Formats: sequence, structure tokens, C-alpha cells
Amino acid sequence: MFKSVLQKIFGSYAERYIKSMQPMVSAVAALEPKMQELGFDQLAEAAQMLRDKLKEGATEDEILNQTFALVREAGRRTLNMRHFDVQLMGGYALHKGKISEMRTGEGKTLVATLAMTLNALGGKGAHLVTVNDYLARRDAQWMSPIYLSLGLTVGIINHERSFLVEWDDKEAFTTKLSDVTRQEAYAADITYGTNNEFGFDYLRDNMKPPHEPTSQRELNFAIVDEVDSILIDEARTPLIISGPTERSTEKYYNVDAVVKNLRIDEHYTKDEKSRTVQLKDEGINVVEREMNIENLYDIKYVDVLHNVNNSLKAHAIFKKDVDYVVKDGKVVIVDEFTGRLQPGRRYSDGMHQALEAKEGVNIESENQTLASITYQNYFRMYKKLAGMTGTALTEANEFMSIYNLGVAVIPTNMRMIRNDHTDVIFRTAKEKYIAIVDEIEEMNRTGRPVLVGTSSIEKSELVSDLLNRRKIKHEVLNAKNHEREAEIVKDAGLKGAVTIATNMAGRGTDIKLGEGVRELGGLHIIGTDRHESRRIDNQLRGRAGRQGDPGSSRFFVSLEDDLMRIFGSEKIAGIMQKLGMKEGESIEHPIISRSIEGAQKKVEAYHFEIRKHLLDYDNVMNQQRNVIYTLRKDIIAGEALDEIISETIDNVIDTMTETYVSAAEKPDYEAFEKEIYEIFDIEFRFDEDRKNFHNELVRLKELAAGKLAAKKESFGDFFPEVVRFLFTTILDNKWKENLLQMDHLRDSVGLRGYGQKDPLNEYKREAYNLFVGMMNKVNNEVVRVLLHVELNRQSDIQEAEQKQERVQTREEQRDIFAEQPRQQSEEKRSPIKREYPKVGRNDPCPCGSGKKYKKCHGINETDADED
Repeated sequence: MFKSVLQKIFGSYAERYIKSMQPMVSAVAALEPKMQELGFDQLAEAAQMLRDKLKEGATEDEILNQTFALVREAGRRTLNMRHFDVQLMGGYALHKGKISEMRTGEGKTLVATLAMTLNALGGKGAHLVTVNDYLARRDAQWMSPIYLSLGLTVGIINHERSFLVEWDDKEAFTTKLSDVTRQEAYAADITYGTNNEFGFDYLRDNMKPPHEPTSQRELNFAIVDEVDSILIDEARTPLIISGPTERSTEKYYNVDAVVKNLRIDEHYTKDEKSRTVQLKDEGINVVEREMNIENLYDIKYVDVLHNVNNSLKAHAIFKKDVDYVVKDGKVVIVDEFTGRLQPGRRYSDGMHQALEAKEGVNIESENQTLASITYQNYFRMYKKLAGMTGTALTEANEFMSIYNLGVAVIPTNMRMIRNDHTDVIFRTAKEKYIAIVDEIEEMNRTGRPVLVGTSSIEKSELVSDLLNRRKIKHEVLNAKNHEREAEIVKDAGLKGAVTIATNMAGRGTDIKLGEGVRELGGLHIIGTDRHESRRIDNQLRGRAGRQGDPGSSRFFVSLEDDLMRIFGSEKIAGIMQKLGMKEGESIEHPIISRSIEGAQKKVEAYHFEIRKHLLDYDNVMNQQRNVIYTLRKDIIAGEALDEIISETIDNVIDTMTETYVSAAEKPDYEAFEKEIYEIFDIEFRFDEDRKNFHNELVRLKELAAGKLAAKKESFGDFFPEVVRFLFTTILDNKWKENLLQMDHLRDSVGLRGYGQKDPLNEYKREAYNLFVGMMNKVNNEVVRVLLHVELNRQSDIQEAEQKQERVQTREEQRDIFAEQPRQQSEEKRSPIKREYPKVGRNDPCPCGSGKKYKKCHGINETDADED
């Protein structure tokens, strides 16, 4: 009550935010007559003046009004599209690093030009992130006359090609695309591309050899279009670059032959809510008998158990034409949110191979992770992030807690008059589909266009089949023909059109009403079931009623739908039973619609926990990734190579000291001396008077530094190249090994919950130890190879660089160089502590705990340093 009284006095936060933007809107309007007086070429000159102001120290906020007025005039003159006042508000919210929630059809594509231009004028680049290649290309070329008229360059990043947008006919304001390198597309003032490509390019850049230039520059500013789809829906799946392993694929067929004969309830149970399966004792006995295994849960059969569980999921959980399709002899993933095919994407950890075995197609070899990052951690690297969508408010808490993105709800330019009917609920799916087709037929008879939204390819084809039986002409848009997506959706508002689309297919494409359709009531939306997310239902509804157009929407639901069946239809089933409803009868009531919404909220909360869980684990990896990628960039840049190598040598000696002396139960000076010879190629003997041990270490470091200086002199100008090549090759190989170990670690720590241990804390602790061990191996290997290597001729470096991509093992790596004879090193005792690079006492601990290093893994080291 108190809250509602305050809201009446002061207005809601959204209302107050809109009111705070009014002075900006008025200031831009006041500049409009002055902008209209400018000649076309003077637009670019005015933009250049704003660029100069930024170089002289002005802030973007100080030139905001002039920039927005300039962009508005450029839009009016080149595209005949003048930004509405509410669009100026949307652009302002984007510039301030917020999510601009604008209803579907309010012109978000045009809104983005305001913030993109303002943040690109400083010369650091601005990225616009879209959900697919088509939209990236369409939006960039569509809006480019605005940017080009202001003297800005525009690049496009697509999956296989990159473009620059250039004038085709400047007087007619038409543009053309020119093929360019990825580096050139990123160097443009403004770059459009997809979330996948931006993320993968970041990973690829950090895998490139020293001589190859990176594509991306500093991540400055990004606007994520359909931000809820990219940062929420797709955030459950990390971006992974993987390479094949040499494991046999025959085992998947063998396991599938056994599992496909297992029966639910008799041999195994399944939980559709969590998408998991569990073998029963009877099932275990069958598997053990058929595969000639004495105990499936014996540690030596852990791989077999893993493959059996994957195969069970492939048969019991994953559905053909819902989760995946078989196309051209391959299993292709279907995006669960958009219904689009995802060619090139593969389920990890043997799951894709299990599906290939199920479908009897050729099994591709299992992959090993070479680099990975979550969308959350990638997009949080931008200095400033913003987003646009029609539906963000339902996930406002997640946007704020993970991305620090507030949601600004922007009012519509014209009042929304769409009629959203309450849901119609049936007992069975059969009754529901008959009612859907009846409604389509009735609308079609009057000529009113209908857009039918389905949650899977299977359901879209079922509705299509029912319409064919009644001879109703229609278009089907699903993942099997997404190439024609925009064209089909664009025509969905024509008189008599019936369009069936999976989920959010065609999202971002404007549906214009055909002649005479407005008088019939506009576009009618039919949802064949409720999605797990309210946002996706709202997206479907939002296809109608754009820019003041009339329209309506209705969802048809049955108790057999997945959402109702899994997340609680007992209440509604009870109401229907009490009413004594007969076959074909439906119930329609706001209480039931609210009950369905409650079920959706439960699912949304469940999925949020999954995404948060993924992020918690990736945060640990992110700390390591930042250390590795920063070190790699420093090495390639070469500005502090001498310092890096000197510190690496010091770290190796410090770690050896800990292993053989400081942390050992009994000091082993003989083993210490042996390893000094193997790594440094130095014959060294410690003084028998152990009191001089500290001075001896100083002497050892001086000898190592002298050895390095001699090596540097013998290599001459080639020394930096040798160091860069050696360090990056060894670092990359060890990092790949570490990623594989991290994958195995993550799979195994989950079981520790049964031992009353927190799996996440266990993961942090062991991941830290793995990382320290990896960095010690990197340091040892770099120093050992560098101090033993000899250049036989000047072309060795060039040959080595060409061979670098083929380097897979340590032996191959050694073959590149002509090494001095030496004794092979034995397996060493694992170092206790010390990592590379040295972490400052007040820096965050690389283990991902969030504590300062001195309060976490550095507590002993800090104490020792202070002593």
C-alpha cells in the first residue's frame, strides 16, 4: 500500500526515467532547423567537427544532442525516416548502457543508429550484434546511408565472408557490398555481425600464431539486438572451438545396439523436467550381460557408463525434428528457441556421437575443447554494453545481476490496440489442434491473415498437414527452409495469408498489413502451445499490433502439452473434471491463464539457475583464460620479452627451490642439481655449507641470466622471433591439455556432493592446482628448450612457423630445433605452489573465489614475503 501511494505521488521508475529524458528530446528538436539548412556534404563535415571535439577532450555526453540531431537529419534525408521522439529516448538509453525495451514494430533498427554513431565518433569502434547473418547484412546495408553520409565506415561480419558497405550511387543514396578481410571489417567505425562470430573471432584471435594479425581490436561498445535471445536464451550454451581426437567411433554403435532395446520403467527411468535418465538395476544387468562387463560402475568402465548414459538420453530425451534433424546424412542441431538449424554446431562430450549412432548415420570423431568462453563472459569484456528487445522486463533481475544492465521501458509512438484473448484450454492435444484449424479456417474465410506460432518443426508440419486436408493454402516457415524466412514472414500480413512459423522465426522482420486487412481486424496470431518462457510468447504476440495497427492473439493449450504435463496441470485438470467437460469442449478463464504463467515463471527460474551455474564454473575458467590470453598478447607484442623471460627463469628456480628444499620433508640437493642441468644446461653444485644456500641461489640466477645473455647474442636479431614462437607454441599446447583436464574435472566434481562437499568449491580448488601445475610446466619447457636450442640457418624460424600448426606433441615440437645432446628429464614431483605471472597481494585470486590473492591461495606466500 505504501509503495502504491509513493508511486501515485512520484510515478513509477519507468515514468520518472522517461521524464528525465524530456530535456534531451527538446534540445535535439531545437537543433533540427539548423541541421536542415546543411548541404548534404556538410553533414559529414559537421560529424568531423564532433570527432575533433572528442579528440580535444570533450565527452560523448557533451556532444550527444548535436550528434542525435545530425543522425535524425541524416535519416530523414537518406532513408526518409525521421527518428520519433520515443526513438531518441531509446537511443539515449542505449548510449547510457541500458536495455531499451521497445515494442515490436517501434523501429529498433533505426534507434540503434543514434547510439552507434555517437559511440563510433571517438574512433574506437562500435559493434551491433544480431541473431543471424541475414539480419546483420540487411540491417547494416539498410542503415548504412545514415552512417556513410556522416563519414563513418561500416563493416559486416558474416560466417564465411566479411564486407564493407560503400556508396553505389551517392545521389540516389544506394549502397553496395565489397568483400574485405575480417580485419578490415573490424577496423570500420561501425561493425555489424552475429553473436557467434564476434565470440568465435575473439577465441580465434587468441589462438593465432605470432606472425598472423588478429581480427578484433579493443572491445569498446556493443548493442545487442534481441538481447533477451542472445544473453538469456543462448547463454546456456558456451562457445567452444574444438578439434578431433583419435578415439575410435565403433564403441558408439556397440553401445547403441544394447541401449535401443532397453524399455522405460522396466530398465530405466527418465525425468523430463531436468532432462535426465537413470538406469535401474534390471537395466544395469542387461548392459553388463550384453557388453560382457562384470561391473558397469567399476572405475575402469567409467567411459562405457558415460556412453551408455549418453545413448539413453539420445533415445529417451532427444526427439528427432524437435531437438535435431537428420539432413544429408548428418545430425543437425535445431535451436530450441528459434527453431533454426545450427549446421556446424555439435553437442559435446560424446552426446552428438550417441545421436549419430541412434540415427544410423556416419559418426564423426569426438572433439576436444581447444578454446571456449560463455556469452556472459565475452560480452562483459566490452567497456560499455547495451541491448534492444521488445521483451526484457520479465528478466530484468538477471540482466542486472549478471550484466549490470538496467532495463528502460520506452513508450510506443502510437497507442497499442492489439486484443490479447485469454488462453483456450482443452483436455487433449487432438481436440486442441482441431480447434486451431477451425479458427484458421474461419479467419481465412473472411480474408483475415493468420500467423500460427509453433514450438517445434514437428508441430508446424502437423498443423500444415491438417490444413492441407482442408485445402487451405498456407506457407510453412521452419528450420528446414529458413533461407526464405524473411520473405515469407514479410508477406504474412497480406489478405488471406496463412503462415506457420516455428517459435521466433522471422524475428526482426517487419510484417506490413496488406490492403483492406486493417478493416478486417489486422493480423491474428495463434499460439499452438505456451512456451517455457513468457518472453517468447510475448514475441509471438508482438508480431501483431505494430505502430498502432489493429490485431489480436490467442493461445491454444492442452493438458498434454509439455509445459502443462511437466510443470503442473493437476489444478486445471481438477477444474475440468469438476465441470464434467466433454470431448471437444474447452475452458477459457483468466485464472487458468495466470496458472499457466505461474508454471512459466517456475521454468524461467529453473533455467536461470542453470545459466548461473554455468557462469559460476566459467568464472573460474575466465580467471585462467585472462591470465593466459594477457600473457600471450604480451609475448606477441614483444615489448617486454626480456622482462618476461627473466621472470620466467626466476619462477622456474623458485619452484624448484620449493619442490626440493622449502616444501620437501627432507631437502634433496642432488635431485635439485640434476634438474638444473637438465633445464638450464648448467653444471651446478651447491655449497656443502647450507648456511650459504641463499647466496647459492643468487649465484644460480646469475649463471642462468648469463646463459640467457649468451643465447640472445648467438641468435642476434632472431632472438625475439625464437622466443615468441617457442613461448606461444608451448603455452598453446599446455593450455589445450589444461582445458581437457578441466572438462574431466567438471564432470567428476558433481559426484562429490554425495560426500557432503560443495562441487563448485572443489572445482575451484582443483582447477587452481591444475593451473599452477600447467604454468610451471610451461615455464620449465620454455626455459629448457630456449637454452638448448641452436639455429642451424636463418630459415629455421620460417620453417618452424609453417610447421607450428602441425605440432601436436612435445616430441614433434623438439624436432623443429637442432638441440644439443642432453639427458632426458624424469617425471618430476609436482610443485606445491607459485604460479605465473606473479599475482599482486591485492589482486583477485586466479582461483575465481572473488577474494584477494593475499587472503586466498597466496596467504602462505604473502606471510613468507612479509617475513
